[in-house]
Amino acid sequence: MTAFDRLKTLCDEQGISVNKLEEKLGLGKNTLYSWKKNTPKGSNLIKVAEFFDTSTDYLLGLTDRKRYYDLTEKDEKGIQKQLEEMINGLNSKDGYAAFDGQILDDMDEEDKELLISALENSLKVAKRVAKQKFTPKKYR
Repeated sequence: MTAFDRLKTLCDEQGISVNKLEEKLGLGKNTLYSWKKNTPKGSNLIKVAEFFDTSTDYLLGLTDRKRYYDLTEKDEKGIQKQLEEMINGLNSKDGYAAFDGQILDDMDEEDKELLISALENSLKVAKRVAKQKFTPKKYR
């Protein structure tokens, strides 16, 4: 997939044309269309990356992660491990005091699913926010 293909995909996702993007970024006509055959200029590449909140590496095809703070497979595994530990804590009598002794086994299936889903989503959001906040600029 070329840089132009990725650019076109991002434009389609945002519902704008490549020509409109060129206007918004103050680029000359057909500047971005030249990406079909040529390697993008650094300054134009950065403008496009900032507009779409994506990395230049993604636009160049060096990675499939659109953003540096997107969760990796390793992150997902870590979240699943944390979630499992939290669930085990809910099942133990010495577990989380916030539930006033109500353990996961006493909950009906729907409530149990909702709780687990909420915990998982909270862990994912927290991980993304931490990556955004604490990733050094040189690794973005």
